[in-house]
Amino acid sequence: QVQLVESGGGSVQTGGSLRLSCAASGYSLISASMAWFRQAPGKEREGVATFAYDGRTSYADSVRGRFTISVDNAKNTLYLQMNSLKPEDTAMYYCAARCVASNNGLCSGYGYWGQGTQVTVSS
Repeated sequence: QVQLVESGGGSVQTGGSLRLSCAASGYSLISASMAWFRQAPGKEREGVATFAYDGRTSYADSVRGRFTISVDNAKNTLYLQMNSLKPEDTAMYYCAARCVASNNGLCSGYGYWGQGTQVTVSS
């Protein structure tokens, strides 16, 4: 049984930092496509950062330069380091793995999802 379990969320003030973790079991993250998404109340889910099977990373414009996605293969864990947090970063954050759909060489759908971890940034 595949499980993705996020942790590391919490409440911070503007300018603070958090590191989210996504521990995978039942599925190896080695050479896997993975991503972080977020969804704020009343808004659609949006992609935050991706880690492709070949190690390439990409970021949403809103977080580029502040967030860093990485993976520890030994721990089978995906991370999202979030610095210089802003109130607009407040959302439920989800990790995803196993690309099941692609569009122009980019993963457009994931088969495994975590349950989410809440991030709240106060001004």
